[in-house]
Amino acid sequence: MTDAKRKELEYLNMLYPNLCAAYRLKEMFLDIFQIKDSVEAKLHLTSWCDLVMESGIQPFIKFVGLLKGHWSGIVNYFDTKLTNGILEGINSNIQLAKRRARGFRNIKNFINMIRLICGMVKFNYPLKTA
Repeated sequence: MTDAKRKELEYLNMLYPNLCAAYRLKEMFLDIFQIKDSVEAKLHLTSWCDLVMESGIQPFIKFVGLLKGHWSGIVNYFDTKLTNGILEGINSNIQLAKRRARGFRNIKNFINMIRLICGMVKFNYPLKTA
């Protein structure tokens, strides 16, 4: 951050203390993803949730409620570093197939289209002979 931007941020923090608290909480949340140790990351997330509840900032409190609703999946990320992004991408392709076709006559045709779109079908083309 440049000096001018830092001074502007300090000025805004002085004028709007709630904005300062929200900015600090946001930065603390982003720090969680820089922590390499999974146990330390889980502890940091737990303490961050406690700080949010003490702050009284409603949008952050609502976000903590969302985090707690998905707590096991979120803390498992720190152990495995795996997300469900690939599954979401496949689901997006399936939904696209449904919209393109505007319906299928039977489930077998729908499953075949999903396999075709998602690359699960391999075609064995005949070799060209001279």
